[in-house]
Amino acid sequence: MIDRRSLLHGMTAGLGAAMGSSFLPDFAQGAAKPAGSPKRVIFFMQNQGFDPATCIPSGMKNSRSLAGVTLPEPMEALNPYRERMHIINGLHGMHTSPSHSAFFGALGGYRGSDGVPPSASTIDYELSKVLPETLLPHLCIGMDSIENMKTKPTVANLSASGAGQPIFMHSDPNHLYEMLYGGISRGDIRNQHEARSSMFERIEQLAGAKGEALPATEKQRYNQYVQGFNDINGLRERLAGVSEHLKNFAPKVDSRYASPEFETDWHDALLDLGISALKSGITSVLTIGSGRGEIFGAWKGLGIEEQGHNLGHMVQPDNPIWIKIRQYNSRMLVRLMEELESVPEGSGTMMDNTLIVYTSNNADRQHTTGANWPVVLLGNYDGAFKTGQFTQLDGKRPINALYSTILRASGVECDRFNMSEQMAAKYDSESGPLKELLA
Repeated sequence: MIDRRSLLHGMTAGLGAAMGSSFLPDFAQGAAKPAGSPKRVIFFMQNQGFDPATCIPSGMKNSRSLAGVTLPEPMEALNPYRERMHIINGLHGMHTSPSHSAFFGALGGYRGSDGVPPSASTIDYELSKVLPETLLPHLCIGMDSIENMKTKPTVANLSASGAGQPIFMHSDPNHLYEMLYGGISRGDIRNQHEARSSMFERIEQLAGAKGEALPATEKQRYNQYVQGFNDINGLRERLAGVSEHLKNFAPKVDSRYASPEFETDWHDALLDLGISALKSGITSVLTIGSGRGEIFGAWKGLGIEEQGHNLGHMVQPDNPIWIKIRQYNSRMLVRLMEELESVPEGSGTMMDNTLIVYTSNNADRQHTTGANWPVVLLGNYDGAFKTGQFTQLDGKRPINALYSTILRASGVECDRFNMSEQMAAKYDSESGPLKELLA
């Protein structure tokens, strides 16, 4: 059996010239792409906060092994994976001013707020620039109520490629499927794909021509708009070039896509598409926004009638509603691990080279100060991270330190992520990665 690494090497070998410079961006801090096993990172961001009591075993106060302990009921599906887990308590994000949400600040490690554009790139985007080359460097999917996902199929609240440059999350699985697999589909999906491809190409041509007449002060901003269509068209061409390979990974389009009974039908379909993008090698970085980085979100498919902002004002521990939501998340995390475990890679599997980061875009709760930001890591990232551990920190290191640690494990020399020395003097007690996490 040909493993995925060998397959992707052959798949990408003939594509280098077609990718262009935008396919292989340079990391701002000057690091080279890491050698060795291919790696990938998944960020799973639940809105409304992540109460530590919903993930830390009862009575556990100090750092220790997770061997022989039982996870709280909300995360019971992950009990068989304790040896591949690292629970972290005591990071902070006070400088992000989270309140209802830190928005871009959750993955950026800077101040965020509703309607405020990102002030710098986010960790998921930066990782997409240093991990192995893929057709789509970074994929974001967002899960919400069915009404919100239909009326706003794309939103930008969590990820950014730079200051004032948000990255959109895909929330309509029909649109995302058509973008990723429209070229290998038949019937209506294929027709829509061809029609949109033609439209996007025409818009790019028209926009490019019109932009030449703009004043210099406006031309740079306009060129970013034109580049957006260029990127879309380029992605469609690249995906078409590996259509035979993609046929092995495209999910089956079923009734959930066109006729979802509940929003969770679309949540599950979006997860399928995210998994397929990872397994096929379309992307190495996946960001999942459950609640899309906002205060909204619904889970009626779980028998939960309450939705949106009201969920954030409920105490999470021992709450049957939040137990259901966390259990649903945990089953999604298990599915991600099982799917990646099923694909050979090198001397092991894809999961051996993967890191899953499960946390919230809003620290520990709604209306929080950000003083405690619990995080659960799954996978050891090709042996880079300790697993089977609970680590209690003292609240003096920010979430930025976690992001610096992931960058270090990805081959990047990074002592601080998105934090100036002046800011660090107030919010970070040390410099460099979190030594408690690295193997």
